[in-house]
Amino acid sequence: MENHWQEVRTRICHKCMDGDSHGNCRLPVGETCALESFFPELVDTISKVHSTSYDDYVKALRLNICRTCAHQLSDGECFKRNALECALDRYYPLLIEIVEELTTEFGKRTEQHS
Repeated sequence: MENHWQEVRTRICHKCMDGDSHGNCRLPVGETCALESFFPELVDTISKVHSTSYDDYVKALRLNICRTCAHQLSDGECFKRNALECALDRYYPLLIEIVEELTTEFGKRTEQHS
């Protein structure tokens, strides 16, 4: 899991519009990046989706992560997502790519050592 997070820090945090282009977060004090807050759940959710459809990944995100987020209302609306301020939505395609690459890489290493 630590390898996954380090890859996110390298590939996403450096590009994040809430960052300083050096990988450091500039969110207001008391606010935590949703990618960091939900990271284990995100990796688990992405790992369980086996599809070529991005919509399937989004459905899993909404079902497993968004519904537990304090920013989402009971009707499923999310003011952060609607205002394009949700890091989960903004960087989800990159996160899927990272998790799937590292999972595939780990699987190949495991097969080689069997």
